[in-house]
Amino acid sequence: MKTMSSAKPAPVPSGPADSKAVQSGETRSGAIMAAGTLVSRFLGFAKTWMLAAALGLGSTVNDTFINANNLPNLIFLLVAGGVFNAVLVPQIIKASKAPDKGADYISRLLTLAVLVMLVLTLLVTLLAPSVIQLTTQGYSPQQKALAVSFAFWCLPQIFFYGLYALLTQVLNAHGAFGPAMWAPIINNIVAIAGLGMFIAIMGANAANPHTIDNWGPFQTILVAGFSTIGVVAQTAILLIPVFRLRLGLRPRFGWRGVGLGHAAKLSIWTLATAAVGQLAFLYVMRIATIPGAERLRLQQAGDPAAASIPGNAVLEVASQLYLLPHSIIALSLATVLFNRMTRASQDGDRVALRNALSHGLRTMAVATVFGALALFALAGPLGMFFSGGQRQDGVMLAQTLTILALSTPFMSANFMMSRVFYANEDARTPFFIQLVLALVNVAAAFAIQFLPFGQIIFAIAILYTGGNILSVIVSATFLRRFLGHLDGPRIASSYIRMGYAALGSALAGAVALWMLGSYNPDGYAWSDRLAALVTIVVVGPVMMAAYFLLLKLFRVTELQDLLQPLLGRLRRRAAGPAPEAGTEPQAAGVPEVRRAPERATVSVDTGLIPRISGGFDAESFRVGPDIREEDSFPYGRRSGPEGGYLPAEDLPSTAQGGLGRGDAPLPGRRTYQGPAGHNPYFPFSRKKKK
Repeated sequence: MKTMSSAKPAPVPSGPADSKAVQSGETRSGAIMAAGTLVSRFLGFAKTWMLAAALGLGSTVNDTFINANNLPNLIFLLVAGGVFNAVLVPQIIKASKAPDKGADYISRLLTLAVLVMLVLTLLVTLLAPSVIQLTTQGYSPQQKALAVSFAFWCLPQIFFYGLYALLTQVLNAHGAFGPAMWAPIINNIVAIAGLGMFIAIMGANAANPHTIDNWGPFQTILVAGFSTIGVVAQTAILLIPVFRLRLGLRPRFGWRGVGLGHAAKLSIWTLATAAVGQLAFLYVMRIATIPGAERLRLQQAGDPAAASIPGNAVLEVASQLYLLPHSIIALSLATVLFNRMTRASQDGDRVALRNALSHGLRTMAVATVFGALALFALAGPLGMFFSGGQRQDGVMLAQTLTILALSTPFMSANFMMSRVFYANEDARTPFFIQLVLALVNVAAAFAIQFLPFGQIIFAIAILYTGGNILSVIVSATFLRRFLGHLDGPRIASSYIRMGYAALGSALAGAVALWMLGSYNPDGYAWSDRLAALVTIVVVGPVMMAAYFLLLKLFRVTELQDLLQPLLGRLRRRAAGPAPEAGTEPQAAGVPEVRRAPERATVSVDTGLIPRISGGFDAESFRVGPDIREEDSFPYGRRSGPEGGYLPAEDLPSTAQGGLGRGDAPLPGRRTYQGPAGHNPYFPFSRKKKK
């Protein structure tokens, strides 16, 4: 039997200069991804603001719509997301290396996946009343009828989320990463247009309250219908670059020998991890619907206490806000650093793997630690800005955000830690971590439902925070057993100094907020949403300037790593064009050594909060091989022991840690048996003979 060494990348000259060049390329690539995510998030927050203006942040209609609009994303991730990520993604990546660029193979996979997604979507949509019954608690018949109406419009999004994920990976496998980065922007623009029409025709909620009693089908179309049209547009726009690949994709039937059954068996741990996390989250979301149902009953009874009960819309907006630092910086940086972790793992270099983890944790903390205290300090103005014009709703949002904000660094740290497991080809350990978190979350959510209705949302926010902290503790325990240590003193020193700097910036921000009346219920910051925005625009730069100054004072060198892409771009303008991101300088007199493409790598997020509706990204479907040197490795090159892109099915895993055995096949990697483009059940050879 051949060894795994033939599947490893070719060696590359190493040295300090090379290491710095790699880190520079990684940081620069992360900045590019972050820029695209930033634009998408900005428009996402604009959509959130308009939704609050149209329906009211604390309204029953908004709570009901958000619950129905979240279902397609959650159901897709629960039922099909793990299969797409762990099974189909490696298939598509490997098939793209075939002589025909995978046209025949990918056509068959797409045909099968589209049919399965279509059947699933039709089935779930037809069962919308039962789905609403299972995912809500305490809804009155009138509210349940409205939820079902929203669900009929929103649940078809399941099909388009699936198609979007598939098209994204087809593009990624052929080196086109840009379209999927910008496609969600189309989604937000369409949804914003629908909400703008709603406000123009039906009026904003502050002037013309929209309730279940005065809600009609036309209003449902403007809100839920345009939300679905946005998802359709997000998917349809990807067809243009896919057609430009000229792969000749078309419906093709006959799936014998595709190997999906075997791939699913190999991916059982990855699929189980996704299922456990989504089921736990769905249960927590079911508990989050209780306060909104009780608030409706109090409103109908004329009880003024209804105004002080936050619903799941408040939790949703607070979650979007506190996820921002993670989405902009940590997610992009972790995705880029993952390639370095994978190379270190394949080489058996635990020191390099530990250094990559340490570098990622410290660099992203520059943004996440500041983001945590900035969100905490600015919770009041942010709450008022997204309140829909109601001060009480702004107060409830601010209270929820202050609970969530301080856990931002922990959530990002856990995400970075989980990359180590997947880089080490270990899908078992994340499953056990997810299982521990899921059991804690379900048990806590079960107890939360018995709290007073006005405290349930706040208790769930505390659960999120506790879950993020617990996930870091559990992940660190497993990683310490594998890596020996986690470079703890160095990481702790950086976090402590960043914490002092962030605390100083928060104090500077507090003084500025006090001057603008943020701590006075009748102050300027609480007068209206425009005043809240002005407060944010004024105080935010003050806090950031104080933070940067203190980082310099405390000698936090990670700031330079985070700012390196911007500084490098300014230098390149003066010095001329620079090599591509991630390339390494070639020493004089040293022959150039090219690295073979990385093997396909698939991962699943761990933690309590998955992607929420309106924040569906392609990050989890982007992780794949570096194919920029494709010209040097033409299709048909035998890079693996079996002549295909990935190692043979019967070879042991290169995993060197985790709870499972080291010789167990890697879940989600070896999914296609035989050389790429030579499946005996596909008529490649017969076509050539003709």
